[in-house]
Amino acid sequence: MASRFGLSIAQMNPTVGNLAGNMQKALRFWQAGRDAGADLVVLPEMALTGYQLQDLVTRPAFLDAVEGVLADLTQSITDGPALGIGLPLRAAGGGVNNAYVVLQDGAQIARVNKHHLPNDSVFDEKRYFVSGAPSGPVRVGDLRLGIPICEDAWHEDVTETMAEAGAEVLLVPNGSPYHRGKLGLRQSHMVARVIETGLPLIYLNLVGGQDDQIFDGASFALNRGGALAAQMPAFEEGISHLTLQQDGQGWQIDKAVLAAMPDEVEADYHAMVLGLRDYMAKAGFERALLGLSGGVDSALVAAIAADAIGAENLHCVMMPSRFTSEASLEDARAVAQMLGVKLDTIPIEGPKEAVEAALAPLFSGLAADLTEENIQSRLRGLLLMALSNKFGEMLLTTGNKSEVAVGYATIYGDMAGGYNPIKDLYKTRVFATCHWRNANHRAWMLGPDGPVMPLRVIEKPPSAELREDQKDQDSLPPYEVLDAILEGLIDKELSVADLCAQGFDAAVVQRVEQLIYISEYKRFQSAPGARLTARAFWLDRRYPIVNRWRDPSVG
Repeated sequence: MASRFGLSIAQMNPTVGNLAGNMQKALRFWQAGRDAGADLVVLPEMALTGYQLQDLVTRPAFLDAVEGVLADLTQSITDGPALGIGLPLRAAGGGVNNAYVVLQDGAQIARVNKHHLPNDSVFDEKRYFVSGAPSGPVRVGDLRLGIPICEDAWHEDVTETMAEAGAEVLLVPNGSPYHRGKLGLRQSHMVARVIETGLPLIYLNLVGGQDDQIFDGASFALNRGGALAAQMPAFEEGISHLTLQQDGQGWQIDKAVLAAMPDEVEADYHAMVLGLRDYMAKAGFERALLGLSGGVDSALVAAIAADAIGAENLHCVMMPSRFTSEASLEDARAVAQMLGVKLDTIPIEGPKEAVEAALAPLFSGLAADLTEENIQSRLRGLLLMALSNKFGEMLLTTGNKSEVAVGYATIYGDMAGGYNPIKDLYKTRVFATCHWRNANHRAWMLGPDGPVMPLRVIEKPPSAELREDQKDQDSLPPYEVLDAILEGLIDKELSVADLCAQGFDAAVVQRVEQLIYISEYKRFQSAPGARLTARAFWLDRRYPIVNRWRDPSVG
């Protein structure tokens, strides 16, 4: 028996539905593994099709196309290492399996079907797939490899079955999206599988953005006992070449590079940059557009966009009204200058007066109210969408999670846009993220080194500037209070009574809860944005738009 086995693991960034492009990318990774002397090159779950497929996987024509591309790929895997890759395949008894195949010498030598189908958070796999029976090990050369697909490794039964059937190493191909704390959670579960089975384990994850979800890579390898043998970078596509050797007790993974993992703030920022970069590229946009108000939210989105696509591809527009302060004008210019982005100015006072004149006969005798404020926001949205249409630039919207939660945004106004990078970032985290970006620059950022916004932009009281002397805290609790309540109600599903027991005022908590529920219709029509938490708006948290229930635990 050979005492050495070369295994190349590639955390790949596929594009959903781009079957030919994904196949070519898979072949490039296979060739890199071949050049490194690998015996087997492995790619993640659903790497051939991209993930998640949602209802696309129910189309017979799509499944036909997948089978055709798999046949082409199979014929290409000759004179080199075996290749493992994930994809959807029709099940023998009807339906579709979340499958993983191993190809070698122009043939498919193994197929494993996912057994445990996740059906929570962002996953609806029971809607799309049928469960496969637990599989025995796959032999590649002298190595017997157990392949539990993603969720299968979060449960002890599948890995124990594979170990009992003779598996010597566990390979876990994944499509596991990012949220805060996910890396530690994954590693703790995988260490448990290693301890239970006594087998080394390689955890291989997708990387890249798909709609709201960002797959963070961060693949790793564990030896018997749970010691970390290899750690790939987070949020970066790439390949790592591992060497496995027999040590008398079984296979052992030689120590490889241990990439440093980002802290929480950096991980969120990298996720937002990668999510925007991939959303634009995969949707066919090269340039982005946003309204730069001089406030902290639009400044952060501008920094994210510059880091994602380059300052030369970002177009910012300041749209002042008579309520816009000179400080805001100065701050917008300073942000644009520090980022090196184009800034145009389009005053909205004239258009606002024209709209108000048109409405005057109908509004006669009525006092000015929120209506006139929203006209300003909607005029800005109209002008930005006109620029987007004319120049083919994707409009970015800039509402943070605190505003999105309580409806502090104007539908068809500042909510207009194709993507919102900070949709899952509470306002207090916006401030922290801005400070972090001002102090840090990384190789994966396309924007400039050094500070990207004046300190005054971060520290001044937030204001929509839609009326005289307006401040956010005129109508909302202070953000440190609001965000703590929102995290309790949304992220932790606490009751009003739970939050009151923590010292929050009952009337304030109930008012925030009311704002959350009555704003559901706005979120239903809002742009997608990067998922950073396990309770992001959309698939993680699904509430009815019309809902008369309120928490009766206090009052």
